[in-house]
Amino acid sequence: MTTANIYQDTVFNPDKPLIKVLLETDFTKEIRIAMHRGTLMKEHKTAFPIVVEIVEGSIDFDVQGTSHPLKKGDLIALEGGVPHSLKAGENSIIRLTLTKDDRTNRVAKVVEK
Repeated sequence: MTTANIYQDTVFNPDKPLIKVLLETDFTKEIRIAMHRGTLMKEHKTAFPIVVEIVEGSIDFDVQGTSHPLKKGDLIALEGGVPHSLKAGENSIIRLTLTKDDRTNRVAKVVEK
């Protein structure tokens, strides 16, 4: 058994989103993305499907040029290969679920761009 707390030690950086791997299971990787109001994750894509949950705050989730405003409690699932970007409307905590085959360092590289 593995446990994690998505709120523990959350920090918001006004310069860039902060990524933390919360836990890994036999089939997923659960990642927290803490986005300060106004920060952006530039357009990117993954070869694998993802699920994004807004735990706190609100973001604009842009998918292939169409903006989808998401708020606390909203979830969105994307197939692999779909370009998307995120912009925080307020301080936001996002849970990102990756398949086991996806690489967590790929997510970290997106915020470093």
